[in-house]
Amino acid sequence: MKTVFLRVLGVEDKAKALLEAIHKPNHERCELRFDVAPECFNVIPGSPFAYWARVTALRCFQRNAAIESEGRHAAAGAQTRDNLRFVRTSWEVSAKTISAPGRTLLLRRGWVPLAKGGSHSRFYADAHLLVQWGYDGRELKAATGAWRAAKGWGDHWRAAINSTEYYGRPGITWPVRSQKGFSARVLGAGAIFGHKGPTVFVAEDQIRNLKTTLAIMNSAAFGYLVSLQMAFGAYEVGVIQHTPVPDLSSLDEENFSDLANRAWQIKRSLDTRTETSHAFVLPVLLQIEGDTFLVRAHAWSKYVGALELELDSIQANIDERCFRLYGIDQVDRHAITEGFGGNIGSFDVAIEDATDIDKEDDVDDEDEDDADDDDSISSAASLAAELISWVVGVVFGRFDVRFAIGERALPTEPEPFDPLPVCSLAMLTGEDGLPLTTVPAGYPLNLPENGTLVDDPGHPQDFTTAVRAVFDVVFGARADVFWQEAAALLDPKDHDLRAWLSSSFFEHHLKRHSKSRRKAPIVWQLGVPSGRYSVWFFAHRLTRDSFFQLQNDIVIPKLVHEERQLTSSIQTAGGSPSASARKEIAAQVAFIEELRGLLEEVKRVAPLWNPMLDDGVVLTMAPLWRLVPQYKPWQKELKGKWEELCAGKYDWSHLAMHLLPERVVPKCATDRSLAIAHGLEEVFWVEDADGKWQQRATPMRPVEEIVRERSFPAVKAALTSLLDAANAISGNGRGRGRRSGIVAAHEGIL
Repeated sequence: MKTVFLRVLGVEDKAKALLEAIHKPNHERCELRFDVAPECFNVIPGSPFAYWARVTALRCFQRNAAIESEGRHAAAGAQTRDNLRFVRTSWEVSAKTISAPGRTLLLRRGWVPLAKGGSHSRFYADAHLLVQWGYDGRELKAATGAWRAAKGWGDHWRAAINSTEYYGRPGITWPVRSQKGFSARVLGAGAIFGHKGPTVFVAEDQIRNLKTTLAIMNSAAFGYLVSLQMAFGAYEVGVIQHTPVPDLSSLDEENFSDLANRAWQIKRSLDTRTETSHAFVLPVLLQIEGDTFLVRAHAWSKYVGALELELDSIQANIDERCFRLYGIDQVDRHAITEGFGGNIGSFDVAIEDATDIDKEDDVDDEDEDDADDDDSISSAASLAAELISWVVGVVFGRFDVRFAIGERALPTEPEPFDPLPVCSLAMLTGEDGLPLTTVPAGYPLNLPENGTLVDDPGHPQDFTTAVRAVFDVVFGARADVFWQEAAALLDPKDHDLRAWLSSSFFEHHLKRHSKSRRKAPIVWQLGVPSGRYSVWFFAHRLTRDSFFQLQNDIVIPKLVHEERQLTSSIQTAGGSPSASARKEIAAQVAFIEELRGLLEEVKRVAPLWNPMLDDGVVLTMAPLWRLVPQYKPWQKELKGKWEELCAGKYDWSHLAMHLLPERVVPKCATDRSLAIAHGLEEVFWVEDADGKWQQRATPMRPVEEIVRERSFPAVKAALTSLLDAANAISGNGRGRGRRSGIVAAHEGIL
């Protein structure tokens, strides 16, 4: 006996649709009525209430082996429960602390690539995250065990950090949630996978087997069979484990392997324009030839269109082959690819599953890069911004300009399942693959080895002048033409690239360096509220002395220069200055006040500055929140993190120990993960005969002694000053410190 199911969820006039489905059950256009034998639900694993399942598709569960068979295994991975502590973007930490093939990483805080779900993307997606896995995840395991123990669940870290025996193996991963549908992509060797990025592995890590499985998992048929099992819209590992795969001949394997490999190559080639990707080579406007940026943008659009057509052809080829191998007929193929079919007839076999209930909602809930509007001015402007971003990277020694001018050949393309490089191909690196700290012999540009530039025309370290120097090297005789075009695209009103760099570049950089809810800009803009003066830092070149250098070598000379300018203006104006002269003098007085506020804040920060990018950019920059008034959302973010750190929220960080050892050190005696983070595990903890860690009854060294050796009077004084300081930089831009003698003496003239 069959049960009749009527589906009118997507119909506007539901009453009319119901009547038609009831009275015209065999109408060729009826896609609302399903006559199903209830016992058919038992065919699909989990027995979902999948009344709309197609006949031939359901038979796949009876005729074919599941993913979890024949040497294949699908597994869920690590769950950190504290991403701010244990997860970083690949560009924000020192490259020396990132795991790499052939390099043993014996660090308390070592970082390993992490697959953690992400956006919908078939075949390829860059692993832009890292997980803290120093000493085989010692700190993460300790923190996880403590968290579970606090919940009364025991201190077994394995309950949250799953499948560690598979870490480092190549596989096929996918995001657990995506409203755009199921998508599988390559996970290269040497990585860790998270609980939101489950992964399939094959016997002996056979590459052809992996590529073949990747193709099948991205087929329409496989996606449909997955969707039939889903109850809550999540592609959980158990669902994938039970999804069937067809039997393959050796020729089938070869064909699928070649198709998957080509699809991966195409997707990766499109990522070579992405500055934060391991695949990054050059910005689009340097990958394409053309007399103008607009011509190059149009050519790129055509190039991308051709690649997308090839991808569509590959996908159609994979879909057709999989439908045939699964034994899914033409009628059901159409229903699977186009939507629900009509009356699907009598099911004499055991059937089961449910189609993709999220298919109607095509909005992905994961972060994705904004797509370019092809052939438009806005598209060319976006590509111009990407070019300038690369140029800024060259200016600070992040990227190697020689790739753009043909003096250095690009490395060959890697294989899909190779380990990720520590640095992208575009970076200025040495023979060890790590960033260079000094300019190589014969390099065509001078670089600020202290990582500092200023927005100050005429200054030898002027930011815009350095950017222009890169244009001269890259474009030669046509540098001025391309400079003017970039200015017109980015600043349509005034065609002023200096103004765009000063007012808009940091926002662009922050957006491009924010992924997976992490904000990690590595080019920092510090300055005064009016925006008239900025200092630019490259995070990876900062040292403990950077703010002393900023104070003595840049801000103080700038302040002296501007005070002299004020004196000259007042003397030139005479005793009865004109209205325009008075306005000019007033503006100069306000600017000097801002500079004095900047200097006061730099003086407060300098003694306590000790950058440790392992803490993450947002915590490293937190003490500087008063110095970033140009972009209020970022200032608010930093201020919030600073207040939370002062309140005791991030005591795992180097910054917390540096500033407040009297608070952090005692906590290491009761929290083993904190002790590991700060190198004090042996002082406060001991492993017993059963492998359990116990708090020592008496520490190996007195707490007071450890606090004393990690405390510095200058740091304490600076911290007190910073906490007690008036809002010298943020707010209305007028510092509350002592005004300069020149300003005070001439205040009456205003």
